[in-house]
Amino acid sequence: MSESAGPSLWEVMAADPAITMDRATLRLVISDQRRRSRALVYPWLRVLSRAAVTVITGVRRACPVRFSAHATMDRLCLWFLRRFVSPAAVSLLMRHFIVETNLLNFCAVNAGLPGRAEVSLRPVTLSALGSGAVIEHDLNVYRVLLAIGQTGGTARPDGGLNFGMLDVPAVDPEPATRRLLNLDIQTALCLMNIPFAFCLSPAEYRRAVHSLRLDASLLGVIAALTGDDTFLGWRTALPPVRVDSNVDVPATVYEHALVCEYALARLCQIRDATPADADPRDVALGL
Repeated sequence: MSESAGPSLWEVMAADPAITMDRATLRLVISDQRRRSRALVYPWLRVLSRAAVTVITGVRRACPVRFSAHATMDRLCLWFLRRFVSPAAVSLLMRHFIVETNLLNFCAVNAGLPGRAEVSLRPVTLSALGSGAVIEHDLNVYRVLLAIGQTGGTARPDGGLNFGMLDVPAVDPEPATRRLLNLDIQTALCLMNIPFAFCLSPAEYRRAVHSLRLDASLLGVIAALTGDDTFLGWRTALPPVRVDSNVDVPATVYEHALVCEYALARLCQIRDATPADADPRDVALGL
């Protein structure tokens, strides 16, 4: 059979039953992956970006003067997203902020945290990303995991699981805004990582990078609350006890966003398969 006669990798990716993701979002991801910038620019820029960030972080750590430029970082981020990143990629980025907030709120509510410690970061407009959202996004993971760890709230709740926080609202990526380029999300992340490394202090940047490793911890909490070990299969590592900033940050961010999508889709499956009078945890266990 000739290559042209077989199914394309995109067809298989769109239909792959192992990819637990909202189908509309998966189509958006595939469309973003097929952009020319992903094939022609990203492989080269990935290397250059990592080299630039390594130099910046090394100089920043050696410099005795510590400074941050959060407002500048926010302005650069918005300007770049509006002028150089495709609306589809911007939609995926905005959606990720909401998806991770939903996961954190699921953990906070079902772990019975005092005051519930719920997260409110749900940007539905592009301008909402310019109010410290990037830093807040990382800090929220630390806050929720810290609160759960201090209260020991990973036991499966007796009153049944609350799924009321899982819906994702529509977002506005400003598609009518005139763009000079329409970069894919991975190429965009390579470029955005450079000003992030410069505008954050070394400690802030290291904390932000380490937050990506906390997926293992978050998935572990969700698995404990639901009794569903499916979530543990998406952990790329054990819960982190080592700090290491020397990682491919854009690639790790991309994988982190996909893991969050998988986790949200699985929670929605459990919710939708739960009869009104059934315990959602039994559904997760196949009982």
